[in-house]
Amino acid sequence: MLTSLFLRVAFIGAEWVLWLLLALSFVSIGIIVDRLLYFWRNAEESERLNSTLPELLRAGDVRGAWDLVANSEGVGGAIVAAGLKAMRRGADSCNEAMQSVKSRLRGELDARLSILGTIGANAPFIGLMGTVLGVIKAAHDLNGSANAADPNAVMGGVFEALIATAVGLFVAIPAVISYNFFQRKVRAAMSQIDSLAHLVLAYVHAADRRGSEATPGPQPARVS
Repeated sequence: MLTSLFLRVAFIGAEWVLWLLLALSFVSIGIIVDRLLYFWRNAEESERLNSTLPELLRAGDVRGAWDLVANSEGVGGAIVAAGLKAMRRGADSCNEAMQSVKSRLRGELDARLSILGTIGANAPFIGLMGTVLGVIKAAHDLNGSANAADPNAVMGGVFEALIATAVGLFVAIPAVISYNFFQRKVRAAMSQIDSLAHLVLAYVHAADRRGSEATPGPQPARVS
């Protein structure tokens, strides 16, 4: 009974697999374009933070640092803003505030990358399944055909079935390359974010060592 059921599925052929791979290719392209635009939009802000924030903190201009990140839409700016808001409560509070925001916003950096990785890992197997189904269908069709002994007819069915494997590889290779590329971008972004967070903490520790009664910074009522 199960064998008959599987044979009926196989006799459908590989065409539905090709449609599935086509849909996965569109999903993969959409994710790639979305991530490229995301990292492109955040590249300018990241460069601005890395070049300007150290100068402002070295000069003790916390208000200027706050103005730099107050309206930031990037992960790095949001983490620095959280640290600046909490710095009046000490280094520990500042660090915890930045770690909390970092954990909450980490998903923005690698959003949908797991889908891209899944497509890259499984598209070849989906194509291979289409090839196997196509070969089974071709063998069945040739077995009931008057041209079953014709080698050209046999090879034609096999070649048609192999298209599914080729399409699966065509979908998987760009997905895997893009997944690895974006993972490197995420790691680089997290390294830059950690660098900015340590820079804010270094300023707070330096202020504490100077024995300041109150660390200069924006009032919570004004910056919230």
